[in-house]
Amino acid sequence: MPEFRIAAAEWCEKYKGIELDPTNEVLALIGSKEAIAHIPIAFINRGDVVLYTDPGYPVYKIGALFAGGEPYPLHLKAENNFLPDLDSISEEVLQKAKLFFFNYPNNPTTATADMVFFDKVTKFCKKHDIIAVHDNAYSQITYDGYKSPSFLSAKGAMDIGIELYSHSKTYNMTGWRLGFAVGNKALIQGLGKVKSNVDSGVFDAIQIAGIAALNFSQTNVEETNKIYEKRRNALIEGLKAMSLGVKLPKATFYIWTPVPKSFSSISFAKLLLEEAGIVATPGVGFGEAGEGYIRFALTKPVERIKEAVERMKKLSL
Repeated sequence: MPEFRIAAAEWCEKYKGIELDPTNEVLALIGSKEAIAHIPIAFINRGDVVLYTDPGYPVYKIGALFAGGEPYPLHLKAENNFLPDLDSISEEVLQKAKLFFFNYPNNPTTATADMVFFDKVTKFCKKHDIIAVHDNAYSQITYDGYKSPSFLSAKGAMDIGIELYSHSKTYNMTGWRLGFAVGNKALIQGLGKVKSNVDSGVFDAIQIAGIAALNFSQTNVEETNKIYEKRRNALIEGLKAMSLGVKLPKATFYIWTPVPKSFSSISFAKLLLEEAGIVATPGVGFGEAGEGYIRFALTKPVERIKEAVERMKKLSL
């Protein structure tokens, strides 16, 4: 709907400081996951390399494989603040690289990125003729006064980039399947060409609800973040009391913590499930670089989180 694209463009200008042509630089999505899967189909030929951050959302890799591409993980490490080392990529890989998926605020590590990093990504992608795809699903779930920037604010990013936003995360619309892509006109057109042949667009009623979410006061988002922040603080306090090396995240509704030294990510998740009745995601489920970590989601009330902490304290670690 033109009205949805206009609302998305106005939202981006107001909250991210980027100016967009709603007709050519904005596209409605059936959730951002769909776009992540369709972008490689639009731009990847068999044998092309798709760079992606690892640990990360599994669809980055799977989308590349479905399109016949060669996924190439860029490992995120704590000593580098969970930012990828772009300088470590060999010239052989760079010659075949066509796409780069990255995601900040990051799932699962909760890491954030600043404009220095986004400027570096822009220069890197321009130099090597790579399409940059920034998955910005968690852009509005932030704490302690932190505001996450848009990748497209970097000088020249509109020349080579697409940024994806998700109503699911920001507006509690998981299951409604709504989001939007913004960025370079030719890239938006390419993604739209795939979508027009594969899906029939977002149900109009859901787009109307999405317009309301974008246009109205964002106080509900702020109130939701306060709820997540209380949950974050409760879980962090408990994990620190157990001497787990966890850090306070500035964004997302996750906690990413190292597992005890005697455990793998899977064995620790298994222990939590079988001995304490707690469901958490082993880091290796997000890629091989996630080994040694576990992800907790802040999707339960504070009282349940405190109960989970008390159960964990009784485990033999």
